[in-house]
Amino acid sequence: MQSQSTMRAIDYFDKSADLYADRIAILDGDARYSYGEARAFSERIARGMWAFGVEREQRAAIYSHNHAAVLFCMLGILRAGAAWVPINFRNAADANVEFLNYSETAWLFYHSRFHEQVVEIRKRVPSLQHLICIDGPDGEHSSLERFMELGNSWNDDDDHLAWTDAHGNLDQMMGLVPTGGTTGPARGVRVTNLAWGSMTEMAIHYWKGDTADPVCLCTAPLSHAAGVVAFTMFALGGTNVVLPGFDASQVLSAIQQYRATHLFLPPTAFYALLAHPDVSKFNYSSLRVFLLAGSPVSPDKLKKGVEVFGPCMCQSYGQTEAPMLLTWLDASTVAAAAAGDHPERLRSCGRPTASVRVAIMDDSGRILAPHQVGEIVARGTLVTAGYHNLPQATAEIRSHGWHHTGDVGYADEHGYVYIVDRRKDMIISGGFNVYCAEVEAGIMALPQVQECAVIGVPDDKWGEAVKALVVLKDDLKNGESLTEGQIIAHCKAKLGGVKSPKSVEFVPEIPKTPAGKFDRKAMRKPYWAAVEGEVH
Repeated sequence: MQSQSTMRAIDYFDKSADLYADRIAILDGDARYSYGEARAFSERIARGMWAFGVEREQRAAIYSHNHAAVLFCMLGILRAGAAWVPINFRNAADANVEFLNYSETAWLFYHSRFHEQVVEIRKRVPSLQHLICIDGPDGEHSSLERFMELGNSWNDDDDHLAWTDAHGNLDQMMGLVPTGGTTGPARGVRVTNLAWGSMTEMAIHYWKGDTADPVCLCTAPLSHAAGVVAFTMFALGGTNVVLPGFDASQVLSAIQQYRATHLFLPPTAFYALLAHPDVSKFNYSSLRVFLLAGSPVSPDKLKKGVEVFGPCMCQSYGQTEAPMLLTWLDASTVAAAAAGDHPERLRSCGRPTASVRVAIMDDSGRILAPHQVGEIVARGTLVTAGYHNLPQATAEIRSHGWHHTGDVGYADEHGYVYIVDRRKDMIISGGFNVYCAEVEAGIMALPQVQECAVIGVPDDKWGEAVKALVVLKDDLKNGESLTEGQIIAHCKAKLGGVKSPKSVEFVPEIPKTPAGKFDRKAMRKPYWAAVEGEVH
């Protein structure tokens, strides 16, 4: 595939609306909306924003659980020329307030379920000028329906034609997207039409599958990668089936009910599907693209996914600063690896995609040879414009003429990239580097394990000792169990003594961030609280 030209973000939706006006774009419970209806909603939202004087790249946030109106508002914001600010309702209130102030957000589209939080937000975010409740009137705040009625009377679109150029407004910011913020305040990534368009063009190519009518289950939060996937489904003319949130039982039955062809989940949710007692009761033959992204995947669980869901399992690797598609591991490669052809590729996140170059770099800026471990760096149109109002932080991830991901890994002689760990999560035990992801993959190979997270804890002898937090499956049969000693012995045989955990703790659940990733900061805190400064 050759890199293609990009357009404004909204143009990708409009191309599908031109071709498939009567096709179902969004299905939410009993409500169905065609592409024509979704476009009309987004146009009315944009006109409403114009009527109230929206400025180019002015920040507009969406604060809601999964709901059809979230997608309408996202499209309306992009059409109006504003910048989409996705807010995770699972975040702590202080974190959301901090980001809204940092981003100087002026617009807030929200669901009434979060009325109390929004009252607090309005008190503490002085930049907010317009608040619209997406599911009905909420006190003094207009309903989305009423807001769109106001937009109906706005006809002066000509002023905003100046915001559109024939080249696709490539440098215009279409989103100000927060990073995870697990090691400090979230940074706002300036996502331009160029980076978003590069991602969309590649997703159209890599995620299309062999179906003319894609049906995508939206169950992960639309405020994160699921919203990116949903947008791509619009570009493919697909139907987005909106589920209110992730529930393993509901997802398994919905795949069969809606004949879903596409599904995105983070690995932790994927593991929950595999561990569900009813996983063998449904028909998954419609699936073409079951995408895993967000963190490394256990190769043993990925192999099990092929057995359960069929030859549809695939992976991509990216980050907010280079969204979704730095690399791509296609379903046929995964299926072949699961069958024994290059089985090591089950540990890979794939090969670099068309609009980006990926390399491995040492601390001095030297590009490393295959199988040498270093930092994963990237260069290309997928890389975004940097952090909002943080020039020093932007410069730090741009040294040596490349974008620095902060991930440690290596590439093989065939170009497949293998993520070893986040640099900040690496454990230094007795002078040796131990990568959490590698130990986790070893423990996840045990069939009794549902989830595992590895951290470094203080140790007088080793400096840091490897500790594993393990969640066992609920349905262990015939008295089957697993002990600390068995896990340590398994790891010594599989990984060697240095990388094996010195201790194992069985826990009912593992702390996660609002985005569903392991919250290692929270895991480490009890162990490092009495120590003068953590190693990392």
